[in-house]
Amino acid sequence: MATKVIPWYKRKHGSQVKTDYAYQHSKTVVKQHTERKSSSKSVSQVQAQATEAMAEPAYTIPVFRQRTAEETEEYQRVSTNVGKGLAVIQEELSRMRITTKARVDSLNIQREVKDMMAKRPEFLDDIPKMPDFLVALRPHTVWEKTPVKLFCTVQGNPRPIVKWYKGGVPVDPLNAPGKYKIENKYGVHSLIISRCVVSDTAEYSAVATNQHGTATSKATVTVKRASGAGESCHLGLVPHLTDIHPSKLEVTLLDRFKVSFGVEGGSISLVCSMVVIPNLPNVPPITQWYRDDKLLKAGKLAEMSVGGGAARLTLPHLAKDDEGLYTLRIFTKDGTAEHSAYLFVSDAAPSVAGAPGAPMSVKAYDINSDYVLVAWKPPNTVNEAAITGYFVDRCEAGSDTWVQCNDAPVKVCKYPVHGLKVGRSYHFRVRAVNSAGISRPSRKSDKVTALDEAESQRLQVIKIEGKYDIVIKDDDLEGYVTIPGEPTDVHASEIFKSYVVLSWNPPSPRGRAPLWYVIEKCLAGTGAWQRINTAVKLQSPRYPVFDLQDGQKYQFRVYSVNMYGSSEASAPSEPVEKVDEDGVPSAPGQVVATRNTKSSVFVQWDAPKSPKSLMGYYIDGRVVGAKEWFPCNHKPFKHTRFVVHGLIPGETYAFRVQAVNVFGLSEESQESSPIAVEPALGKGVEYATPSAPFGITMLSCDGASITLAWKSPKHCGGSKVNAYYVDKRNADSLVWKEVNQEAITERICTVENLTEGTFYEFKVQAGNMAGVGVPSDPSAPMKCEAWTMDEPGPAYDLSFSEVRSHSLVVLWKAPVYTGASAVTGYFVEMAKKGSSEFVTLNEEAVSHRYLQATGLEEGATYVFKVRAVNASGVGKASQLSEPVCAKALPGTKEIVASVDEETGDIFLSLEACEICETSKFIWSKNYKPIGDCPRVSVSTKGRTSRLTFTNPDKDDLGRYSVVVTDTDGVSGSHTLTEDALNTMLELSYAIRHPVVPLKHGLNYEILEKGHVRFWLQAVKLSPSVSYRFIVNDKEVTSGEGHKISHDVATGVIQMTVDHFTRANEGTYTVQIHDGKAKTQSSLVLVGDVFKAALKEAEFQRKEHIRKQGAHFSEYLYFTVTEDCTVMLACKVANVKKETTFHWYKEDEEIVPETPPNVMSGACALPIPLFSRKDQGIYKAVLGDDRGKDTSVFDISGQVFDDIINAIAQIAGASASDLVLQCTPEGIRLQCYMNYYTEEMKTVWKHKESKIASSEKMRIGGTAEMAWMQICDPSDKEKGHYSIEISDGVKTHTRTFDLSGQAYTDAYEEYLRLKAAAFAEKNRGRVVGGLPDVVTIMEQKSLSLTCTVWGEPTPEVTWFKNEQEVASTEHTKVTFDGGKFASLVINQVTPDDSGKYSINVRNKYGGEFVEITVSVYRHGEKIPEPKLGQPKMPAATPAATPAATPVPRSPAPPSKTPTPTPSKSQTPAPSVKSPGSTPASTPVPKSPTPVPKSPTPTPKSPTPTPSRGVKSPTPPRFMKSPTPPRK
Repeated sequence: MATKVIPWYKRKHGSQVKTDYAYQHSKTVVKQHTERKSSSKSVSQVQAQATEAMAEPAYTIPVFRQRTAEETEEYQRVSTNVGKGLAVIQEELSRMRITTKARVDSLNIQREVKDMMAKRPEFLDDIPKMPDFLVALRPHTVWEKTPVKLFCTVQGNPRPIVKWYKGGVPVDPLNAPGKYKIENKYGVHSLIISRCVVSDTAEYSAVATNQHGTATSKATVTVKRASGAGESCHLGLVPHLTDIHPSKLEVTLLDRFKVSFGVEGGSISLVCSMVVIPNLPNVPPITQWYRDDKLLKAGKLAEMSVGGGAARLTLPHLAKDDEGLYTLRIFTKDGTAEHSAYLFVSDAAPSVAGAPGAPMSVKAYDINSDYVLVAWKPPNTVNEAAITGYFVDRCEAGSDTWVQCNDAPVKVCKYPVHGLKVGRSYHFRVRAVNSAGISRPSRKSDKVTALDEAESQRLQVIKIEGKYDIVIKDDDLEGYVTIPGEPTDVHASEIFKSYVVLSWNPPSPRGRAPLWYVIEKCLAGTGAWQRINTAVKLQSPRYPVFDLQDGQKYQFRVYSVNMYGSSEASAPSEPVEKVDEDGVPSAPGQVVATRNTKSSVFVQWDAPKSPKSLMGYYIDGRVVGAKEWFPCNHKPFKHTRFVVHGLIPGETYAFRVQAVNVFGLSEESQESSPIAVEPALGKGVEYATPSAPFGITMLSCDGASITLAWKSPKHCGGSKVNAYYVDKRNADSLVWKEVNQEAITERICTVENLTEGTFYEFKVQAGNMAGVGVPSDPSAPMKCEAWTMDEPGPAYDLSFSEVRSHSLVVLWKAPVYTGASAVTGYFVEMAKKGSSEFVTLNEEAVSHRYLQATGLEEGATYVFKVRAVNASGVGKASQLSEPVCAKALPGTKEIVASVDEETGDIFLSLEACEICETSKFIWSKNYKPIGDCPRVSVSTKGRTSRLTFTNPDKDDLGRYSVVVTDTDGVSGSHTLTEDALNTMLELSYAIRHPVVPLKHGLNYEILEKGHVRFWLQAVKLSPSVSYRFIVNDKEVTSGEGHKISHDVATGVIQMTVDHFTRANEGTYTVQIHDGKAKTQSSLVLVGDVFKAALKEAEFQRKEHIRKQGAHFSEYLYFTVTEDCTVMLACKVANVKKETTFHWYKEDEEIVPETPPNVMSGACALPIPLFSRKDQGIYKAVLGDDRGKDTSVFDISGQVFDDIINAIAQIAGASASDLVLQCTPEGIRLQCYMNYYTEEMKTVWKHKESKIASSEKMRIGGTAEMAWMQICDPSDKEKGHYSIEISDGVKTHTRTFDLSGQAYTDAYEEYLRLKAAAFAEKNRGRVVGGLPDVVTIMEQKSLSLTCTVWGEPTPEVTWFKNEQEVASTEHTKVTFDGGKFASLVINQVTPDDSGKYSINVRNKYGGEFVEITVSVYRHGEKIPEPKLGQPKMPAATPAATPAATPVPRSPAPPSKTPTPTPSKSQTPAPSVKSPGSTPASTPVPKSPTPVPKSPTPTPKSPTPTPSRGVKSPTPPRFMKSPTPPRK
């Protein structure tokens, strides 16, 4: 565990004293000495102290604690100023180091001079001597991250050269800049290893060589790791060492696994390579893997291996359960070697978009024989909808079938599963639910077996003599028990909104019989107990109850039951109410983010004030400026500090934290302050001081001075390089002398006061805020000899920009030495690394100092050199460039030229793929730094830099480039052309003088109530938009009669005019101002357009008023039913019971048989047998106390034709085939259908020729059929006949072939019927005059007179009571003129009462008519006539003589009165007939029946009259008319 850290300003221990002393001492040195910096150093003790002072202490992440309010305020004050304070301290420290170095070097020089003066001259003689170590190397054992210095003193003549080796391999400081530092001062050779690590453990040797021999000194350096050193780096998660496993192996970890990222369902391997001494294949080192603080075991979910120089952990089936800090612990000879790194596992893609992530850490607790309590951890929900509950599934071990345990989602992260089978093993898993769907299932739990926990507790083990174990069950001690005891301690162990879990202790004594439990509940205090587990035989002392009502308190008691009976009830539990015991935690406190590395941030926060059984925390992050949050961890983290990895370098983030418990996630904490992802100074970067410069080259020499140039250090050390120091020496001397006392800021320096003809060596050191770095390697010896050639000197400082896969840009600086004339151009040469074949890239010299090399091979490495050209020729080649690989950096982006959407500024922008704290964006035009220029301005935000043009014109055309310093070559360029500039200028003008774009211009629409809405729609509106409506040059505001509004979301601006009148005619205009944008739209509403709008508005106004009362929702329309009834229908609305409805035709009311029911919402008027007579104007009137509404329907013209066509469509479809019917007049063809009217478009054809109605061919019909009759047919009328019924769209055709036998049979039938009709016409008959009943008083005279007719003249016979009456004085019979027949009875007496009849006959037939006569005496009441059943008269053909009555054998008397005689078919004068009947009305029967016709009559839908000679179809004028409707 990390120790408590005291702030720097409160420290009072020794380290602070040393620092203060060093500071005071440096101030004194600065005051007393102004000499320049010397290359020589102090003795080894002074150097060791300096090295120790400069070494950085190991960084330890502190353990953050809860602070008081005062401490929190002090912490915040210090944290805000610590940046400034740190910069000041580091700057002062740098000055101190430089001053101290100068002072120490000065003292060393003085001491060296004194020593040399004191030496005897004989020691200066050149005496040959092989190397010899006066002071040999000694071994060192140091702690990890501390420096170590190996030094030795060697003598020899000539002076020996010393080289250093590590394990036999030469030590090269350039291969690990800053790692090693080699010095040689006054014969003392030293090797300084900074910040040692375990891998620095090795044998080091110093080898001294001269021409006389070699000497070697060796020493071992051992680097140890302090116990618990890894804990501070991983927030206290590294597990503590519990067991020591002895090992004789030395293990050194090499390549270590880093922070890793995986996805659910995937796999990942964590590998750590190592060196094992001795490396025995059969004896690998002992390794342990931990996740957080839990030791992992090898299995299906974690595969472990060690050997082959590596330890490996493979997780083949990743789940969020696998997230955590993984630690590899290897037991070594000296203890343990450890390494830790975090593994993040993110959610897999959801099965349904928006569904939550899967739960995790599913475990089963409180395992019983049929009950298990399942618990889990909730997933993090960042951008998904909140979780509404969970489903728990179970699966028997060995099966793949999952069964859902709960019907409704449970809202807490616990669920009691009951109903398990004893002895079975189960796995469990959980799925989360939200409004979008169900998550993927969690990883299944470990296998659990449903067993009774109490059984193991009932066993006792007794040891005998320490050797034998005797197991005794409690059953053996209880004796023979039948009925068990009652359970005890009934209580609620889990109380939630969803359920309550009851728990109790098993009974004692229990008995040996199998035991189960019965539970009862009651409302607290009522005593009304009710059993609740009726369908469950409960065997565990646990039971979940789900159906309790909210707000009610319950008590429970339990019975023990076995085969012998039930125990007494347990004591009732305490009252239990189904409420949440607790809720989610409160939100965590203040979140503070600090820098860690270039891709991670250290986040810490205060614990919530109400933790409420906290499980851990979820940390979320987002890029500043973005709305979407992303999860930083996917499994609850237990501590209040966390390192967020995987961030984009240079990007700015904010963080928030949520606390987690069994109820879910708390509210989010407040966001942290934004923080840029950059390494902390001295942490996260390997070096504090710059690495060594390199590439020292000579640019010019005049015989007394040399101009040098060099290249920047590869590593700046975390802060900007702001100083260079140059040292020189004669090539044959070992003493270095400083060239500059003041720091040089440029990478070029002229070294003066040199001796011509002498060879010199140079070295350069770079300095930054942290101090002066290691010096470069000495340059090659350079001769101080004046340059006199006419050609120019070498170009220098070759650099690269815009390195891409197939191109790059080479840049250089002009040569210092120009030669005899000015430089006119340059040639660039290129070769692949390792090749000496250089290719000149440009055929002609370029005048500028850059060139783009194209056509490169991706991934290949190249070197370049440049030659300058003047009038004299091509000059010396530059120093070879550093090798450059033709490959773009990952995530490289190009410069973008665009226009700012808000300001209209034209700009160039680059988003860097990599950046650090000290990085700067350097913009150039044509590769010349722009600097401060009024034409452009540069702004930088985060990883993006923007170059904005002030007033762009043609002078700004050219190639622009940008380089990001302190990166691995992040750069880009863009050529600004005239066309592109003109395009952006147009866009800029449009943005600076913007127009609000419109989707729709000003328009109008008529609303209900007659309101008129004027509106337009913009593509986009901001909330600050303003607008005006102007009507006829006058602004209209929202008020009485006008409503003006807008909707930002849809972009609609509208004005509603409540009352639109003639005064509203004119021009309407809308003016819009939205920020800088504006527009207007007009609408001219005059003339016919205005009149149409006004008419529509008035109509809508009336419609609104109409609809306030009962009204027609659908006006009158017609339909035709299947029976061809025309229905006038309408629909009504807003009616009530009092609403009336009336039908009218031509203003005459129609009263239908069925009154209209307005409450049904629809009314209809049937018009059966529709024809032309039904034309007219129909009207429906609907009304009540709220007003009335009228619908008019004019059935005429086209409407009438449409109705007829609709009828024809149904009738034509129902038409039967043509039927042959013979009549006395001729042969008739009939077509039956649902309905026929002559207005239908029907055509009869004979042999495809249309038939016109005539005397020969008569066309007609009835309501049931259409017919065509051939009168007096002949052979000409033979042939094919058809009828065509047209409905305006389709023609329905029916045919009949009247030829051959069909015609012959029909013709014969026609002749027969014609003869029968003739006989019927001429037979004898009573035309009229006789009554049915006669009542007469006695002594009166009775005269029965009638008119008879027949051709020839018929015979007339009278009968009384079926006896012929002879003519006497009392009864006189007369027949005058063959026309009038009479029977006169003089002075009637009661004996004359009876039934009289007359028989009229000729050769064609006759008729028999009966009269009832009643005689009453004077004074008697006139008797009521008693009529018998009237008999219909029947015509008897003359061809049937047997039917003629003879006097001797009269027809049997009628037993009922005969009806009043009706009018005959043949018109004749009527004597007493009160009226007339249609021709089809039958007349009284004749006493002789009429024989049947030998030819059967075809069926007809109408009844056939009794007279066989009549046509069964009534003539056309007899068609039944449509009954009138009032």
